[in-house]
This record gives sequence, C-alpha cells and structure tokens, in this order.
Amino acid sequence: MYALIEFAGKQFKVEEGSSIKVPYVDGKVGSKVNFEKIIYMDDGKNKTVGTPIVAGVKIDGEIVSHGRERKVVVFKFKRRKGYQKKNTHRQEYSILKVGKVGKAKKVAKKESAKPVESKPATKNEAAPKKAATKKPAVKKAAPKKKAATKKPAAKKTAPAKPKETKE
Repeated sequence: MYALIEFAGKQFKVEEGSSIKVPYVDGKVGSKVNFEKIIYMDDGKNKTVGTPIVAGVKIDGEIVSHGRERKVVVFKFKRRKGYQKKNTHRQEYSILKVGKVGKAKKVAKKESAKPVESKPATKNEAAPKKAATKKPAVKKAAPKKKAATKKPAAKKTAPAKPKETKE
C-alpha cells in the first residue's frame, strides 16, 4: 500500500513506516504532522486518483529529526568585467516518518423522521406578475445659457502703409 502526497509544494511517494526528507518543518522532534493533500492512493485492491485530492483518507506522520544539507556554493561572475561574487548557504530539512494510513472519520448527519415540508416559492415565483405601469417620461429642461461675456477688445494696430510705387 502506498500513496502519493503533496507536502511543502513537493510530491512524495510514501508507504507506512517509510521516512521522507522534506524542507524544514517548524516543530519539535517527536511532534505529529498530518498529510492533508493526498493525490493518489493504492491499497493493493483499489487505485484512487484524486480530483485534485483523494477525499476520506488520512495519513499521519511524526518529525524524526532536523538537519542541514551540505554547503552549496553560489558563484556569480561576468567575464571580462572584473565582477565576481561568491556566496554559500546550507538548506535546512526535516525527516518525517510516515505513520498509519487510514480513512478519515466522517461525521454522520442525523436524518429526521418528519417529512420535509415544501418550501415557499421564491419572490419571483410566489407573487403574481403585476402589469407594469409606465411612468410618463419627464423631459429635462434645456440648460440655461450663460450670459455672453465681452471679450477684451483686440489691440488695434496701425494700418499697413501701402507701398509707394514709382510712376
């Protein structure tokens, strides 16, 4: 029996009792973790594909340990420019042990023995349609014209002198 789960944005194939290495999870060693997004489930008899997740299945886990990966060197450079940057980091991780794979408990809904009464119809269906009364259209008065304001008189220039012609 195995399942395909999504945890911390990554997908993992898990079986009961297996351990998986995931990005760092906040929590103390020994604390419980629930895997909520189960994408695929195979129990030997039935294969279930989720749309997008399988409903009614629950997988528990436990934090076994925390650690840090080996150092990764990040080196940036641009050739012939004299630009070089060296940086390093260590990625943190957690190791989780997969516990029991089981079905989630469903809350049973209580059904009453009373017959269900018919609900009243909605507004549109219940009220008979009334004849639409049209209100007379009100014409808006034309906007009042503003009083004409006098523009300042243009500057008068002296009339151009006619060119003298020689006769």
